[in-house]
Amino acid sequence: MSAEQVSSLCEQLVKAVTVIMDPASTQRYRLEALKFCEEFKEKCPICVPCGLKLAEKTQTAIVRHFGLQILEHVVKFRWNSMPRLEKVYLKNNVMGLISNGTQNILEEESHIKDVLSRIVVEMIKREWPQHWPDMLKELDTLSKQGETQTELVMFILLRLAEDVVTFQTLPTQRRRDIQQTLTQNMEKIFSFLLTTLQQNVNKYRRMVGAPQERDALTTPQKTDLAQEPKAQANCRVGIAALNTLAGYIDWVAMSHITADNCKLLEMLCLLLNEPELQVGAAECLLIAVSRKGKLEDRKPLMVLFGDVAMHYILSAAQTADGEGLVEKHYVFLKRLCQVLCALGSQLCALVGSDSDVDTPANLGKYLDSFLAFTTHPSQFLRSSTQITWGALFRHEILSRDPLLLAMIPKYLRASMTNLVKVGFPSKTDSPSCEYSRFDFDSDEDFNAFFNSFRAQQGEVMRMACRLDPRTGFQMAGEWLKYQLAAPVDIGPMNSKTGEGLCSIFSPSFVQWDAMTFFSESVISQMFRTLDKEEIPVNDGIELLQLVLNFETKDPLILSCVLTNVSALFPFVTYRPEYLPQVLSKLFTAVTFEVIEESKAPRTRAVKNVRRHACSSIIKMCRDYPQLVLPNFEMLYNHVKQLLSNELLLTQMEKCALMEALVLISNQFKDYQRQKVFLEELMSPVANLWLSEEMQRVLSDPEAFISYVGADNKIADPILEDPSGLNRSRISFCVYTILGVVKRARWPTTLEEAKAGGFVIGCMPSGNPIYRNPCTEQVLKLLDNLLALIRTHNNLYMPEMVAKLGETFAKALDMLEVEKNAILGLPQPLLELYDSPVYKTILERMQGFFCTLYDNCFHILGNAGPSMQQDFYTVDGLASQFLNSAFVNLNNIPDYRLRPMLRVFVKPLVLSCPSEHYETLLCPMLGPLFTYLHVRLSQKWQVISQRSILCEEDTADDNPESQEMLEEQLVRLLTREVMDLITVCCVSKKGATEHNSSAVADGDDDEMMSTDVTPPSSAELTELGKCLMKQEDVCTALLITAYRSLSWKDTLSCQRTTTQLCWPLLKQVLTGNLLPDAVTWFFTGVLKGLQTHGQHDGCMAALVHLAFQIYEALRPRYAELKAVMEQIPEIQKESLEQFDSKLLNPTLLKVADKRRKDNFKRLIAGCIGKPLGEQFRKEVHIRNLPSLFKKVKPSLETDVLENNEDGEGLTALFEP
Repeated sequence: MSAEQVSSLCEQLVKAVTVIMDPASTQRYRLEALKFCEEFKEKCPICVPCGLKLAEKTQTAIVRHFGLQILEHVVKFRWNSMPRLEKVYLKNNVMGLISNGTQNILEEESHIKDVLSRIVVEMIKREWPQHWPDMLKELDTLSKQGETQTELVMFILLRLAEDVVTFQTLPTQRRRDIQQTLTQNMEKIFSFLLTTLQQNVNKYRRMVGAPQERDALTTPQKTDLAQEPKAQANCRVGIAALNTLAGYIDWVAMSHITADNCKLLEMLCLLLNEPELQVGAAECLLIAVSRKGKLEDRKPLMVLFGDVAMHYILSAAQTADGEGLVEKHYVFLKRLCQVLCALGSQLCALVGSDSDVDTPANLGKYLDSFLAFTTHPSQFLRSSTQITWGALFRHEILSRDPLLLAMIPKYLRASMTNLVKVGFPSKTDSPSCEYSRFDFDSDEDFNAFFNSFRAQQGEVMRMACRLDPRTGFQMAGEWLKYQLAAPVDIGPMNSKTGEGLCSIFSPSFVQWDAMTFFSESVISQMFRTLDKEEIPVNDGIELLQLVLNFETKDPLILSCVLTNVSALFPFVTYRPEYLPQVLSKLFTAVTFEVIEESKAPRTRAVKNVRRHACSSIIKMCRDYPQLVLPNFEMLYNHVKQLLSNELLLTQMEKCALMEALVLISNQFKDYQRQKVFLEELMSPVANLWLSEEMQRVLSDPEAFISYVGADNKIADPILEDPSGLNRSRISFCVYTILGVVKRARWPTTLEEAKAGGFVIGCMPSGNPIYRNPCTEQVLKLLDNLLALIRTHNNLYMPEMVAKLGETFAKALDMLEVEKNAILGLPQPLLELYDSPVYKTILERMQGFFCTLYDNCFHILGNAGPSMQQDFYTVDGLASQFLNSAFVNLNNIPDYRLRPMLRVFVKPLVLSCPSEHYETLLCPMLGPLFTYLHVRLSQKWQVISQRSILCEEDTADDNPESQEMLEEQLVRLLTREVMDLITVCCVSKKGATEHNSSAVADGDDDEMMSTDVTPPSSAELTELGKCLMKQEDVCTALLITAYRSLSWKDTLSCQRTTTQLCWPLLKQVLTGNLLPDAVTWFFTGVLKGLQTHGQHDGCMAALVHLAFQIYEALRPRYAELKAVMEQIPEIQKESLEQFDSKLLNPTLLKVADKRRKDNFKRLIAGCIGKPLGEQFRKEVHIRNLPSLFKKVKPSLETDVLENNEDGEGLTALFEP
């Protein structure tokens, strides 16, 4: 290798690198240059001399960086094959580069420093300590040369800790060697880091003057310009030392952090007042204070509650805050706030535990400073303090401390401000806005944050009021009175609801909204905390009277007024004479309009008020039925009067009021009386529903389309709606049936039920058989309801869709709101209140179809629990369902099938008694599961071959979002189906009970708990066994479960693997399974691993399942071994060994976990990797000779485990 060769190659490389980095290069040129460089790195034998030449100081930074990258590549990928002398040569040269091969600390590029430190760390990972014992000494010597070298040494130590401890990017033995050696030398390393920090900080402060004196240094002659670079260099090293400390404080023994009377913590507190170093110091302090571990070890952290530390922390906070909003200071304030929060957590953990820590003398000072963060203009800082306040108010000992109790009024006062929703980044109406622009990307983002912050505050306020209920109530009363008397200020924006009304951003509304939340939280807590005789009834009733007498025409404010009525309602239980006034206030709001007799569609704000009033009435009747019962007649007459005018209320409002009446009628506790009442209540519905015209409309899709007006072409889609009344009649009937089925019940106690005539006998088990007073009425209407469901399903037939009018071509599509919810898109804020509920008649029609469909299934889902045996024994119920709900499923879209499974089939299964499994559930679920399996398989196949779908399926303007929507819907449907199968087939005892309820749509966040040994108690239910007896259903269930493992939905895969797959397969193990079936199941699991192996939770569950199947079935089916042999990169000898042990039961002594680990290693070739790792070049780091002598194995375990073949036993007895 001659010098010319190196030079000429280097010239070519310099040219290539220049082409790559030059923005003007063409793509072809750049690719050629890139290829040349990569081939050079991979193949050239003289990489090291070339790399060193390119890394010389004389080259440009880009070229030097490339030269160093070459050296890094050599260390990572060629080290194992390099001769020893070449390694030493490379190491010495790299250390030489650190010593004198870089520019001065202030001039050198950070990416050069970074790659240089990486090369050293890569060598350390391969050679230290065994082959490079003096590494730490060499670094120490380098650091004595000056700031430039010291900074690089800091980078090396930090990178080493990150690779070895934080990211653990090297083989176990090497990691252990290095970490143990680091730990052994930690005292030296820590004292080196601390000394470096101290010396450099002291030099820096001497040159620029300590902060206390700094104001005096404004005169120019004191500042020596020649000293400036030197000071900056010391500052840089100080920052590097703090960053490196942050990488160690997290995991070293606590004793290092608290050594020397907590010298480190003291120093960090001191540095909080040093503007250049304060963020790094706060970061280190935060990591130290957040340490978990033995309480005994954490005791010394209480030094931070001492006078000195508190003084520094507080003065740093005041200074940073006093300089207005500067990003750097704001970041520091956030860190400092986190430090105080972590201190609070340590305080709560240590006080009152066995570690005899007393309440610190400076608790008051701490609480004051913490309150300062709670009252800071930044909404983010305010919210950061809430969890700690909650912990303090909950704490057994601290919550009794007079200092904390004195804080409660101040905290509540602060909450009164903090609950006011201001600080939107796009606005300028509050000091918070400026801070929000740093913290949030958009108003929607801020809104989501603020809603969860407010909920959190509500919890903490309730805890505070548990300690001091009266203060909270008093403050709520004052604020309520103030708000009732304050003039309305609508602010600069007018609401679209009407002239002079509030929008959600109006100053008056945000105050009302905050006050309402506050009073609701504290009043409910007061009733829970105080004894009956201590409740301030007179004050409460006085407030209630003020609220009842307050009149407003503003829908947003009226909504708040109604919430206050509900919050104060418990006082009425002490003074029932106020009930009529409350009812009259609520009934007035039910018919609220901004402009009477207006033809324009109602805005959402108006609809919300009316809905709010209805739900307040329902809530009152549900929670205080005894109180309302004496006023039943008055209530009934009121409702009758409202119902008599068909146009006054929407159908939903009418039904809400009827529901309230039904709830009170449950208090009659007299079957006959309640039955007569329900008959009377439902007679208008029955007359309408059973009329000849309605029967014709409900059973014929074409007549139905025409009746609801979906075949029309409408000229004015905003105002004109000729068939609106027809639709509302159908809705009214369906809503009423649902309300009655949901609310009518027998008395809760058996004595009262018997006395009232609700019990008609006993089951063989001795349980009473109840009858529901609504049964007779509802069953009369059932035939037409099923006819409507059948008709609705048939609307999706292509020939029916073709009959929809021009305006309504998309009437059966999803509403935009539903789409956005599925795609996780936020609603625009203002629209929520200001726009009409349905903007066009098309939207109104979509809303009608969607609600109607859902409500029909809600009725069927509630019918079982409501009417019990009277419902389950309806003649031919299973075939009636098959001929209505399950008709034309092929054309029913996913977004309609989901609610059907969730609100009808699942509740039916859960409530059905076992004696009806054979007659009702099996005949219905069998065909359903067989169908769902086919449907889902096809859907997932389409997703796999996605490319074709767009062109065929949609002429939409936005096929990508359509595609995403469809894919997300298939995911949600899959989860629904798998959840249903699990509910039907598997009884989950204990461990997994909470999973049985369907989780909300956006639940990917609960991703993957990794502890996934499925509960051994997951057994098949009676229904599961019943279904598995039918061969076709059994096949459909097994195939769906095992095929779903490779569908691209992680959540569904994990649940199915842990809850469903094994119990189903176990059921058929005893039979004669065909070898093909067994290999198909096993392959299904391996395919699942290929798809989901990158997710730890899924991977662990699937490995466990594959292991269970292999262990249970390998002895009977040699075919499974053939499947294993096809796994890429499988080691045949290991497989043979594993197999022979498995087939020889006498040898199966190894612990289950050990066998499973061996199995996992065998199948590693088919476990999918994340995309980022799929094409990565493997780095191989060899183990070095062991540092530590192996301890003699304890006799019983290891010898037997390591030599399962038994030859170890002979070794024991050799002389």
